Amino acid sequence: MSVEKLDDRPPIQMSFWDHLEELRWMFFRVIIALFIFAIAGFIFMPWIFDTIILAPAKSDFFLYEKMCILSRNLPFLPDFCDQNTTIDMINIDLTAQFFRHLSTSFWLSLLLICPYLLFEIWRFISPALYEHEKKSVSWVFLLGSVMFFVGCLVGYSLIFPMTLRFLYTYSLSDVIHNQLSLDSYMDNFLTLTLVMGLVFEMPLISWLLSQVGILKKSFFRKYRRYAIVILLIAAAIITPTGDPFTLSLVFFPLYGLYELSILFVKADEPEEVSLDKI
Repeated sequence: MSVEKLDDRPPIQMSFWDHLEELRWMFFRVIIALFIFAIAGFIFMPWIFDTIILAPAKSDFFLYEKMCILSRNLPFLPDFCDQNTTIDMINIDLTAQFFRHLSTSFWLSLLLICPYLLFEIWRFISPALYEHEKKSVSWVFLLGSVMFFVGCLVGYSLIFPMTLRFLYTYSLSDVIHNQLSLDSYMDNFLTLTLVMGLVFEMPLISWLLSQVGILKKSFFRKYRRYAIVILLIAAAIITPTGDPFTLSLVFFPLYGLYELSILFVKADEPEEVSLDKI
């Protein structure tokens, strides 16, 4: 018996009820972890709100300072040097702050346990994989976890502040004065941050679709031109500022994810040459 055969041991055989029991315990562990992180998030939420969540609403946010330096040298950029731009936030619902405290603690805990959630999914499916499959899948899950947090960071530090600054300073008439509600701020904050985290999962999704035979490398090469147009439209929707610089800040990471996804899909199988064609 060769060494390769020893290393490539067959998957562990489990009955349907064994799978169901393992799945039940997986959900139980994930819920316990979610509950623990939610309690911790609820305790520290006032500090998290002032220091992190509401940071883009302040004029001294680090992105605005960097963009101020760029706008002095690039005239087509919007003015980010106005230190008097303050975002007035109001609450018109008596219970909104309390329920926002609860819901934000839940979303924060869900965000933080994503690596653990991926680990539990990996532990659930790993018995059904061969040894060589486990090695490749483990790297993909690790990359998917890292890319999710990178996407959330991009959404928080770039996409949301640029969108917030543009929409809040946009004026249809001088008579109209903007006042931002807490619910509106948090809905946009959570949506843009989590959406960017999911967008950065494109390589992982491409790999999964490749494993089931839906995607091949030729698909990405064949439809690259159409993908560029779609990504430009998506970048324009995500960043409604209208200037080319901000649009490019979103488009190029999206296009980079598209090219990175090619590395994770299977190559096309070589076509069999018929003897009649020779």
